[in-house]
Amino acid sequence: MNRNRHIPRTAAILAPALLLGACVSFGGEPPESLLTLTPTAVAPAGTSASGSQATALSLTEFEASSAIDVTRVPVQVSDTELAYLKDAVWVEKPARLFRRLIAETVRAKSGRVVIDGDDPGVLATNRLTGTVRQFGYDVPTSSVVVVFDAVRSLEGSAVQTRRFEARVPGIAADTASVGPALNQAANQVASEVADWVG
Repeated sequence: MNRNRHIPRTAAILAPALLLGACVSFGGEPPESLLTLTPTAVAPAGTSASGSQATALSLTEFEASSAIDVTRVPVQVSDTELAYLKDAVWVEKPARLFRRLIAETVRAKSGRVVIDGDDPGVLATNRLTGTVRQFGYDVPTSSVVVVFDAVRSLEGSAVQTRRFEARVPGIAADTASVGPALNQAANQVASEVADWVG
């Protein structure tokens, strides 16, 4: 008798766990791995920087085209056709990853104070923002392509803009090849941006 009385209670306890399991698997299997960007220029542990409001650099949020403002890798099939690379998923939106990559590269190469993202960037006179135009794979040329339109605000009302582009050709259209190639291209652009901002 007592044993039967516990059955409804046990079922009530297990029901949320079963529902949670159903929610986790909803939408297909999770990816085996996630893509990210790793800087090739890194400030060593213990590195410190000091400066003034006039010499500090603030990186504010980067914009991205609609095709890139997702966690998938866009594939330019033709001039008018776009797809996404199978099984390739970013750990977060690439514009945010790319902004942090540039911040770390500038920090490592210049030694200047770099204020990234949510930090109080209003304290810096020099500001860097921009739009990520391309960050994916191009089928006609078998290349990965990174295009970034940078906007640099200087003291007063001065503004500078520059387009940066990097391509890595001869890349197979699979996650194992495209991921490292995009990391290489992104680091090339980040290094050029660091040299530009000084």
